[in-house]
Amino acid sequence: MELNPKETALVLIEFQNDFTTEGGIFHGAVNGVMNSNNMLQNTVDTVNAAREAGIQIVYVPISFTEDYHEVTATPYGILKGVVDNGAFKKNTWGTEIAEILAPEKNDIIIEGKRSFCGFASTNLDFILRSTGAKNVVLAGFLTNCCVESTMRTAYDKGYNVISLTDCCASLSAEQHNNAIENDFPMFSQPMTHDQFIHLIETQGSLELKGKGYE
Repeated sequence: MELNPKETALVLIEFQNDFTTEGGIFHGAVNGVMNSNNMLQNTVDTVNAAREAGIQIVYVPISFTEDYHEVTATPYGILKGVVDNGAFKKNTWGTEIAEILAPEKNDIIIEGKRSFCGFASTNLDFILRSTGAKNVVLAGFLTNCCVESTMRTAYDKGYNVISLTDCCASLSAEQHNNAIENDFPMFSQPMTHDQFIHLIETQGSLELKGKGYE
């Protein structure tokens, strides 16, 4: 494939202290996968290369009010885990973007994410189309939740979707690997961060195969 940087956005999902940093509420839960695939440093390297190439950097953090009144009074599933643990509360250190990935002047920070798909409660689609993005490159947390949910919607909305397999992390290696091996190829073009950096630095081509109904 060929990739025009001016039509590409690198979308960083929930690179916030509650996940990325020691002391974060869910850091201990994701740290094993983060360490095993070096995902945080991989992402830093990818962001640096993307900025150099002129790719738009887009952050999609999640946050809630102190009492979580914008969600159901009887949360279940992963949202219950967020509420029960008091994670991602507005105006707290836990919701801040990791210092190692601090946004720069021309980066975009999407506001209003209250759900697990990056598009669901935000203007992400409007922003991407406003910047001329046709290619959406995804990285972040959790591999099998917010990243995958955003990926599926981006795919349905007609974007060319790339997922960076070693710039994602989940609660376990099993969950992470299952998503990138079985689900990512159905809704994106998975590649490592090295492959992506090579692609944008050389403006070359990379043959990718999806997982469909072969």
